[in-house]
Amino acid sequence: MSDADYFERLARTVLDGDEEEAESVAKAAVADGLDALECINRGLTEGMNRVGELFASGDYFLPELIMGADAMKAALAVLEPALLDTQQREVLGRVVLGTVEGDVHDIGKTLVGTLLTADGFEVTDIGFDQPASEFVAAVKETNADLVGASALLTTTMRVQAQIIEELKAAGLRDSVKVMVGGAPTAQAWADSIGADGHAVDAIGAVALARLLVDAPPSPEYDD
Repeated sequence: MSDADYFERLARTVLDGDEEEAESVAKAAVADGLDALECINRGLTEGMNRVGELFASGDYFLPELIMGADAMKAALAVLEPALLDTQQREVLGRVVLGTVEGDVHDIGKTLVGTLLTADGFEVTDIGFDQPASEFVAAVKETNADLVGASALLTTTMRVQAQIIEELKAAGLRDSVKVMVGGAPTAQAWADSIGADGHAVDAIGAVALARLLVDAPPSPEYDD
């Protein structure tokens, strides 16, 4: 089977919401020596993009969206160890990562955490539906260099701004960089709330994180 066939099969498992098949295809891909990062980017992410398009057009509904996300998680559980084995890096910085309060989307955030870890960052993932205070508490606990806050709903974007304000109130803003992301966000939004940067996808988030900690560019994540 060609690499392209594997990528298409991985995408199809996400489209079909088939967790068992996603795990099986991911294991076969690893056994055949495929690059784990390419499997994620060209297979799973492509599949989730298609699911998102079908959901937006009304052809898929919430159950299909959740099933697709679960299939992607099943494959990621196989691919992440392979990714870490092949892409070990020196520790570049400590990151607190989470999805903001009121938002339960975590696939994109989880993928960002996986790639940041593979690239050499120490990641503390606080999960989803997290208030600004939890981000601040995690920064204090881990002495983080970076905060990554994801918001997938326009109604929850405001929490990204609250995180920055609470970091200021805690006297931590000068010691930690804040990057924001999520479908409704943009660089203009990041600028308006005083964030240090915005990323449109997981690859961009890794490149941005490297930039914010003054790490040299990586060929895997930087153009």
